[in-house]
Amino acid sequence: MGDDRLTLMIAEDDYLVREGARAAVAADPRIEVIGTASDAPELLSLLEDAVPDVVLLDIRMPPTFTTEGIDLAHHVRHHHPGVGVVVLSQHDDPEYALELLKDGSAGVAYLLKERLGDADRLVQAIDEVRDGGSMLDPRIVEALLEAQRRRSASRLAGLTPRELEVLALMASGRGNAAIARELTITDRSVEKHTNAIFRKLGLAEEIDLNRRVAAVLFYLQRSHD
Repeated sequence: MGDDRLTLMIAEDDYLVREGARAAVAADPRIEVIGTASDAPELLSLLEDAVPDVVLLDIRMPPTFTTEGIDLAHHVRHHHPGVGVVVLSQHDDPEYALELLKDGSAGVAYLLKERLGDADRLVQAIDEVRDGGSMLDPRIVEALLEAQRRRSASRLAGLTPRELEVLALMASGRGNAAIARELTITDRSVEKHTNAIFRKLGLAEEIDLNRRVAAVLFYLQRSHD
């Protein structure tokens, strides 16, 4: 990239955090902060006059301090698709991350506010989203994985003892005929059990092999917790 200059806007209702973000990026001569805002309407007004390379947003802003930052991120991505978005949060709640990333992760970073003390990490996130990449705080990734493990365990808990037996044999690599012989039941019964397993695990009706693999992954994930 010939011109490495990067323009940034910051939207954060807390003055100290807002200035802390400005100070964190100030050491990098490439980055120019061209506007700061204390809420969503103020940032939207700034965007009418200039469009930066990246916006840095707080996930909770006035008036309700719930999902204004996420809503603002979606607005920016929809109306200014070339603008990268870095969202800062005090919370590693996976639901916030899932909502933020529901339209894709390209050009989006989600960091915890404590990263303001790590200027290099923050600048790295800004660079990543400017170039269309993405970055998730390691603690956010851990929270997402833990949420997935809980969902997997919850779905497996809905299986009957016989369905768990069928799934365990499926995980060992046996096909329907081998499972039928092992459990002394008919092939048709195995097919009914596997369809029930797929339905309860929320696996779409795609190619049967793909669903078998996904079901086995659910089982193995629980087995290794």
